[in-house]
Amino acid sequence: MTPKEKMQSGELYVCADDSLLSEQMTYLEKLYDYNNTRPSESGKRQQLLSEMFAEIGEGCYIEPPFHANWGGHHVHFGSHIYANFNLTMVDDTHIYVGDYTMFGPNVTVATAGHPILPELREKVYQYNIPVRIGKNCWIGAGAVIVPGVTIGDNTVIGAGSVVTKDIPANVVAVGNPCKVLREIGEHDREFYFKDRKIPADLK
Repeated sequence: MTPKEKMQSGELYVCADDSLLSEQMTYLEKLYDYNNTRPSESGKRQQLLSEMFAEIGEGCYIEPPFHANWGGHHVHFGSHIYANFNLTMVDDTHIYVGDYTMFGPNVTVATAGHPILPELREKVYQYNIPVRIGKNCWIGAGAVIVPGVTIGDNTVIGAGSVVTKDIPANVVAVGNPCKVLREIGEHDREFYFKDRKIPADLK
């Protein structure tokens, strides 16, 4: 297998391979351009995102600065996705995000890992496992999602959580390690924050 094939297969590979670094640099240059756009240059930002990402739907907005190992080249966004400041996507392999999902500030989504064995880390070995985030999720500020995780549709991940295992759809999950706190249900149809009721015209 070539280093590129290993990179996408979950196999161990040397991430400092010259051919990979050369290709990676071309994507990082576009990422640099994106992060240096002016707030008024929304059209330029949209154009750059369409060039940077593997896929990106309509109505997506990423607040700079945005950080990605491969400049978003392995990121697949649906439509109407919002990301606040400092979204970090360690996109050495593929990250899939469904429509209407929201990212709070300082969220990290990582596909890359390194062996526990020190001798292998010294030789810069790495492996990558895809991450999948469903539709209409809310990933709270400072959350970390590690390689191989799948998060189901409509789920809320609490701020500061570290997601190390799959989380099902339609739940609120929090903590380190992140665990299901409760299902989304009737209470959430009545209240949007503590004792604050959802206005009748919004139900």
